[in-house]
Amino acid sequence: MKLHELSPVDGARHSRKRVGRGTGSGLGKTSGRGSNGQNSRSGGGVRPAFEGGQTPLFKRIPKRGFTNMNRKEYEIINIEALNAFEDGTKVTPEKLEKAGLVNKGSLKIKVLGNGKLEKNLTVCAHKFSKSAQKGIEDAGGKIEVL
Repeated sequence: MKLHELSPVDGARHSRKRVGRGTGSGLGKTSGRGSNGQNSRSGGGVRPAFEGGQTPLFKRIPKRGFTNMNRKEYEIINIEALNAFEDGTKVTPEKLEKAGLVNKGSLKIKVLGNGKLEKNLTVCAHKFSKSAQKGIEDAGGKIEVL
């Protein structure tokens, strides 16, 4: 079998309906929409989740909680991931992004203290947990809050 011999299985692909092309086509005049009613009109039909006038499900179920407009989101990284850098390196958000440890263009970075750091690093980030600060300083490094 060669690439140019490949074809879809019979019945897997349908030719599109050519509506409004004369009565002989079987889909002329009303183009398969029927004679009257909301769905026969252009722009007709109902919105998604419309239930015929019955109160829709999304309005019937109770609402819980709220979204804090002032929430600050941080990209988190554990100190064990910082072992990827060489001794004495100044670890900045740009270097973390380049190493693939945080997402591209992430907002702010918070360093957490999970794992053990074995390198002497200067870590620059927006926030540090107490355990991360202790872990970095115990390894002989320093922290810089941006």
